[in-house]
Amino acid sequence: MSKTSTSTLRILEPAPNILAFYDGRIPNRRLHSQNPNWLDDGAYALGVASYAVFEGHEGLVYDTGISIDHGKAVRTELERRGITAIRVVLSHAHNDHVAGTEAFADCEIIASRKTADQMAKVADDLAADDPPIFPLIMPNLVFEGVKTLHVGAMSVELRPLDIHSFDGHAMYLPQSRILLAGDALEDTATYVDEPTRLHMHLKELDRLSAWDIASILPCHGDPDVIAKGGYHVSMIQATRSYITRLLRCREDVALASMTLQEFVAEDIANGSVIYYDAYEEVHQRNVQSVLDVQIFDGT
Repeated sequence: MSKTSTSTLRILEPAPNILAFYDGRIPNRRLHSQNPNWLDDGAYALGVASYAVFEGHEGLVYDTGISIDHGKAVRTELERRGITAIRVVLSHAHNDHVAGTEAFADCEIIASRKTADQMAKVADDLAADDPPIFPLIMPNLVFEGVKTLHVGAMSVELRPLDIHSFDGHAMYLPQSRILLAGDALEDTATYVDEPTRLHMHLKELDRLSAWDIASILPCHGDPDVIAKGGYHVSMIQATRSYITRLLRCREDVALASMTLQEFVAEDIANGSVIYYDAYEEVHQRNVQSVLDVQIFDGT
């Protein structure tokens, strides 16, 4: 993979012992190419964060950044802080979460069985993508279900969360009740990658709403909100409302023709999400993906 600038990478501290490595949401700025590509037109345009939970000399990285250089920048900052025992957790197998794995090739890389299998399945596609993700370092500790880790005295629970991606895993900190949500929750709107499975995603949002959560740190969100400690739990209901309305678009032409700002006006007004205009294109893509699906899987 060609060298990618990290000059706009911001290091935020949303809570004690948590760092967010945030890049993107910078108007008229591209990192890789003027041609359409997944990095500039997806992750960077929308803004993306990877995270690290740390205590003493131990650190747990949650996703590896949008390039190898981003992964290296994360590792350099942790080591600058005296963190020498570094492990990695992958939230799911999408490009902008696994692109930096090479920077952690000598570390323990933890992923669910579903994520590990998906990474193996798409490795050749990622290597041929623009920009290419190569080398892709595969997980060396694979688990199923819920897994509890410890970082110093902190407990960290890896919990499956089938929203946005079938292989998703959130990271929950029971002592602080902070949820690192991966892509399960996103601001301004969820990115629909699996339109045939939206009913399952709604069921999972119902399950998520029962968790004891004080604040939410998504991978895609407003950097100022993240820096101030994250999102309110109302983000969960906002995501549920958004998906529910998407499903109605097949019967409601007026709803399907709305802009995102109109579509989520109530949740913008109550502060559950913050409008960001780059998500207008995401929303139109989401609506079209729903309209293109003939039968939804309600299992």
